[in-house]
Amino acid sequence: MSLFAQPSANQLNVGLTSVRTVVGTIFVAHGAQKLFVFGLAGVAGAFGHMGIPAPELTGPLVAFVELFGGLALIVGLLTRLAAGGLAVTMLGAILFVHVSAGLFLPNGAEFALALLGVLAFLAVTGAGAYSLDSIIGGRRAEAEPVRLLNAVAAQKS
Repeated sequence: MSLFAQPSANQLNVGLTSVRTVVGTIFVAHGAQKLFVFGLAGVAGAFGHMGIPAPELTGPLVAFVELFGGLALIVGLLTRLAAGGLAVTMLGAILFVHVSAGLFLPNGAEFALALLGVLAFLAVTGAGAYSLDSIIGGRRAEAEPVRLLNAVAAQKS
């Protein structure tokens, strides 16, 4: 395999699956922590303390979006919708919590920004062939990333 060769459809689908699984696991962990460790009242209180608007609504909403959106990413179900919803939560985290601390961890925006980038990628590309989206859609999703790469390559020519 050449370092400069276009990836095969199978390589793209394996990559999409690994990205979905890792990022989905991160969100499941955070959503479960909000729901089962801190509780909805604790999350709402923390959101209020951080200055997030309507914390009684946004706290529980974010907890559920993270838990169920993460599960959806892992299995590749409604991937574009899940990634979009999770991207909104990351944008809120960046703007309301992390941007004031700068870019770098421990409190900066870099981790949330990296997740936002991956979620934007998944919202654009979709789940790939190894997903429930592909099965439910009744089509082979493996051609989609290849079609996207071919379209980009054609524009460069």
